[in-house]
Amino acid sequence: MKEIKIGEVFEKEIEVNDCHLACNVGSGDVAVYATPMMIALMEEVSAKCLQQFIDKDMTSVGTCISSSHVAATPKGMKVKAVAKIVAVEGRKVNFEIRAYDETGLIGEGTHERFILNRDKFHEKAQAKLRR
Repeated sequence: MKEIKIGEVFEKEIEVNDCHLACNVGSGDVAVYATPMMIALMEEVSAKCLQQFIDKDMTSVGTCISSSHVAATPKGMKVKAVAKIVAVEGRKVNFEIRAYDETGLIGEGTHERFILNRDKFHEKAQAKLRR
């Protein structure tokens, strides 16, 4: 594993379409960018930011996320999520996360990920089926 760099940033931009709308994902009845979709994008950019530092047999899983969603975004607008590594404690990595649409900030918060061995994690999860 490479040394994880505090301050490393990763971002991704999407265009809001029907599959991202609150009325289509069950998080409300309005045709605006859904909070769960914003959080999923924030988690995706955090995972991708961290992936460059870890070995191929390792992965990271989200263990905690705290986020606000402060502005509505209509279908057709672009949304960008940004993750920044702010702390590393052993295998625990903390991120500052933000999301913007074309007019400004729409959400922000913190996210924690834990680095682990992919195969061992999968085996442990699958063992629940054998109980």
